[in-house]
Amino acid sequence: MAPRVNYGPDDALLVIDMQNDFCEGGALAVTGGAALVPGINDQIQAAKEAGALIVASRDWHPVDHVSFTHRGGNWPVHCVQDTPGAAFHLGLALPNDAIRVSKATAFDRDAYSAFDGTGLGGYLREKGIKRVILCGLALDVCVQETALEARREGFATLLLSALSEPVYSEAREACYQNLQNADIEIVA
Repeated sequence: MAPRVNYGPDDALLVIDMQNDFCEGGALAVTGGAALVPGINDQIQAAKEAGALIVASRDWHPVDHVSFTHRGGNWPVHCVQDTPGAAFHLGLALPNDAIRVSKATAFDRDAYSAFDGTGLGGYLREKGIKRVILCGLALDVCVQETALEARREGFATLLLSALSEPVYSEAREACYQNLQNADIEIVA
């Protein structure tokens, strides 16, 4: 069952990192990632109909990014700029006017939050956004960090938990606790 959100023109739906490399068959696949796409598409449609802003973030790493294991990082090579793995999932129905935010684009610096080094916070304020609604991949990494940063940026923040999956399933409850401790609403 899809989460029920009443979107309005001062809301932004942030679809986090729904990229091929994070879905089944990808270099850093999250179990259940591709299964989120239909529900996220429903949220995109509802947000669009209500006049909410739609934002899609993506990892957009250069070759030899610092986060890759061969460079001493924690992750396998993934979401390299202009590769099929970095593309948004083919089934994701992003409208043409959706804002696309690329993060972790420098060789020597990682970024998990869609707000980190992108100017997204200022942009959302310029557009009159008061609340952000998040979903996507991965709950225990980029979704969590984006939600926490959204809250620090002063936005009311809501997580669509049924439309967010973690890399490590055992991290789910700790993520929820971290988010609730930061005054982030969680909707199943």
